Amino acid sequence: MSTEQVTWDANEATADVAFRLNEVIAIYPITPSSAMGEHADAWSAKGRTNVWGEVPRVLEMQSEGGAAGAVHGSLQAGALTTTFTASQGLLLMIPNYYKIAGELTSAVIHVAARTIATHALSIFGDHSDIYAARQTGMAMLSSSNGQQAHDFAAIAQYASLETRIPFIHFFDGFRTSHEVSKTWRISDDELRAYMSMEKIEAHRKRGLTPDAPAIRGTAQNPDVFFQAREAINPYYARTPGAVQDAMDRFAKITGRSYKIMEYYGHADAERVIVVMGSAGNAICETIDWLAGFGQKVGVLQIHLYRPFSAEHLLAALPKSVKTIGVLDRTKEPGAPGEPLYLDVMAAITRAHMDGTSPFATLPNVVGGRYGLSSKEFNPGMIAGIYEALAKPTPPNGFTVGIIDDISHTSLPRPNDIDTESPDVTRAVFWGLGSDGTVGANKNSIKIIGEQTENYAQGYFVYDSKKAGAVTISHLRFGPRPIRSSYLIRKANFLGCHQWGFLSRYNVLERAANHAVFLVNSPYGPDEVWDQLPIEVQQDILTKELSFYVIDAYKVARDAGMPGRINTIMQTCFFAISGVLPREEAIGHIKTAIVKSYAKKGEAVVAMNNEMVDNTLAHLFPVPIPAAVTSTRHRVPIIAEQAPDFVQRVTGAILAGHGDDVPVSAFPPDGTWPSGTTKWEKRGIAEMIPVWDKDLCIQ
Repeated sequence: MSTEQVTWDANEATADVAFRLNEVIAIYPITPSSAMGEHADAWSAKGRTNVWGEVPRVLEMQSEGGAAGAVHGSLQAGALTTTFTASQGLLLMIPNYYKIAGELTSAVIHVAARTIATHALSIFGDHSDIYAARQTGMAMLSSSNGQQAHDFAAIAQYASLETRIPFIHFFDGFRTSHEVSKTWRISDDELRAYMSMEKIEAHRKRGLTPDAPAIRGTAQNPDVFFQAREAINPYYARTPGAVQDAMDRFAKITGRSYKIMEYYGHADAERVIVVMGSAGNAICETIDWLAGFGQKVGVLQIHLYRPFSAEHLLAALPKSVKTIGVLDRTKEPGAPGEPLYLDVMAAITRAHMDGTSPFATLPNVVGGRYGLSSKEFNPGMIAGIYEALAKPTPPNGFTVGIIDDISHTSLPRPNDIDTESPDVTRAVFWGLGSDGTVGANKNSIKIIGEQTENYAQGYFVYDSKKAGAVTISHLRFGPRPIRSSYLIRKANFLGCHQWGFLSRYNVLERAANHAVFLVNSPYGPDEVWDQLPIEVQQDILTKELSFYVIDAYKVARDAGMPGRINTIMQTCFFAISGVLPREEAIGHIKTAIVKSYAKKGEAVVAMNNEMVDNTLAHLFPVPIPAAVTSTRHRVPIIAEQAPDFVQRVTGAILAGHGDDVPVSAFPPDGTWPSGTTKWEKRGIAEMIPVWDKDLCIQ
């Protein structure tokens, strides 16, 4: 049984298994899958070996097509080979995947599923890339969280060697790929015991070699191509059972059991959601909350999407179900429904027509869209879906999380319900891209996850502008595995690492009553109150917050590291949150400093340690008056003289309210008005550069 627990994200958890089970890895980076290739490349460069004592060969190609071609060629030579990709990168590999699947070549490709660029590019996650590749013949295995990503990487490898069907193992880009969580790591001994050397040798013997000549990749005419194409049917027919056998075998070795279609909820549920990916975790959490109100609801999580097993679907659904809502994380314009909805509908209606349906009456199956481009999907929305499924005529083709005032597909805006257990600590940190906030919070999650009994989760909201843009870190930790695959709405601790944010953003919107509020402030505890905008003062009073300040930039400058406030703010968090005893936490922070900065030299480590030692002397509680005293309001995000489109759309986006902008506000073809950038100046830099014409070389 697995005994080692590691705190990492799904990209690293997946790459860890893929590296140890392969001999050749061809890579080409694309967000959000890049980290998998980066880890593999670094491990290979350091001489790390796979489970058979060999250092995998990692090749960075010049395009996704090149990486897929290298994978295809390496597989045809009999090597265990993989790659990592997403989005357009996956689409550029499709021609090779048709060949790899058509030639029944065992392989696993790992995908951090991401939006395909349509009217606009998005670096964030949904399933549009996966669905675009579903016709290739690759099997598709979906993991919902970091633990499953780690485990399914191994299960897919075993199942592919067993069936000769190549697999795409995928998980949600960013929402899973970049979420840091605590998982059980499969040991090398467990992997060796799990894998079948007999099947690996069979794969190698199928490799093309002059020692055993064979012809592959021929051309065929109309008289025989069709028949040859149908010859693969038995391989796909036995794959669902083989994947379940692979999961059962995995359970005997590691103690973690899975089903290719996994039901959770009331045994006699009348309303069931069918879904793939990370959304299943939040739905399970919401089901437990709704059960407290006597609601009979459930969720069926699809792990093996291709080959799609109607038999397993029908067996997993409760026989009492009356309404099924199938959620797709994509949009397929012009289709009668999205892919998963059509698959479920076909399976259920076919069984009904064949007389093999397990249901007393034919369930009403409706479809809905959610979560495109990592759109937030939270318990309020989930409760709203179950409410819609309870209607006499449930809506079909619905959407959640948006305001559709054109086609009117959207369900009503959800209630702000809180399904999380009160023993889960929730912390939110506002930082500036490249100021180190995200890195420090990742260290904090690792410290909590690896040095305490708590489970931990860290999720980081990035702007696609990256450096210089706002980052919001969401940290959770508690005594049980955390299923909350959505953003924190009510934080017990809220940190603002940039003073300028308070005048521009509603930083305290996510603060719970009686939360702790920490600010990096140029003003001391006796003067900071009067420098706050009216709205911030009112929130502190209304929510009865505890308020602390530190001039982190001064502490950093005094230590000789101007601007590097991440370690300082991390120390403050541990000092006032009570997650760990203060001295113990500081010891762990210093250990993390060595890991993070040792390669930059002892002087850098020493300066970081000095900052930690000086931090607590500069951290102060703020006395809070009984009433608002400020005369200043938050400044408008957009100037009043800006054009109407900039006011309605750009302004809402910059204020963090893009979710509230209705469908009618957007140009349907993605054509954006020009000249809007000048209205987007954020004014959040600590220092502003001044042009010196005497130094200008132009």
